[in-house]
Amino acid sequence: MSEVPLLALDKVSKRFTVGSRFSARGLLTVHAVDQVSLTVMTGETVGLVGESGCGKSTLGRSIVRLYDISEGSIHFHGRDISHLSKPGMRPIRRELQMVFQDPYASLNPRRRVRDLIAEPLRVHTKLSNSQITARVIELLELVGLNAEHATRYPHEFSGGQRQRIGIARAIALEPKLIVLDEPVSALDVSVQAQIVNLLADLQERLSLTYVFIAHDLSVVRQVSSRIAVMYLGSIVELGKAGDIFERPAHPYTEALISAVPVPDVNSQGSRDRIVLTGDVPTPVNPPSGCRFHPRCPIAQDICKRERPLLKPHGEGRTVACHFPVNA
Repeated sequence: MSEVPLLALDKVSKRFTVGSRFSARGLLTVHAVDQVSLTVMTGETVGLVGESGCGKSTLGRSIVRLYDISEGSIHFHGRDISHLSKPGMRPIRRELQMVFQDPYASLNPRRRVRDLIAEPLRVHTKLSNSQITARVIELLELVGLNAEHATRYPHEFSGGQRQRIGIARAIALEPKLIVLDEPVSALDVSVQAQIVNLLADLQERLSLTYVFIAHDLSVVRQVSSRIAVMYLGSIVELGKAGDIFERPAHPYTEALISAVPVPDVNSQGSRDRIVLTGDVPTPVNPPSGCRFHPRCPIAQDICKRERPLLKPHGEGRTVACHFPVNA
């Protein structure tokens, strides 16, 4: 892998304004992503995990500039793309793609598969119609489908097949980075394994780099070289996948990992299940200090007053906690 990050986020924040000035509550600000810094090296897979509503998908959409960020900067290939206009982003789109969680919602039901996959080729290349047709068939075969599927509509496929179509469209322009927004969460377990294996095969064959967003830690552990754990819009722990699972340093990470089912029933009792009390705070009015302190079993007074910053915690690991576990 290159020493220069392919993707670098520096204190990225994304806020949404909701409500109405005519309502009793007025306009409210949702802090969906708050001060996130992250680097992704060429050829690696960085997993992004956390509970529903923690800001994972918002961060993913911000990376590919489907959302305009509120603060911070995004550098892709050394170029600042944080505030590029739509025309300015157009050449970047070829190298920066996204696969969405719901394959059916991301595919136009009125268009045939051949047209869905050919669309980026028609927009970004000067290939002839015959060349585009040949490329579409090549892409279908690359993701495990065949030429006869090109004339069908999305509703004629299973969920796993539709996700393969979405992946084919994402790799059509030979991108360098693909953001995968929970690409297997809507699929059956057996189909999940097929899609995960397909993604690993494509990464090796096409030299792809992934940001893999998921809430299933077992899947993330299988595919990721590094893992970033998010809570209420912020990254609380970042490190190598093996280190995160074997020695979690943040109390929230420890609770997440304790909830992962253990395949060996006989060893089930060897892991203590950590049950977090209370609900996830609202991003409209996040807690002061450490955002996890209302649910943290080891929180102290300083956690309510001062927000911890990401600091080194051993080799290749950073943790945002005043009292990291397994120190």
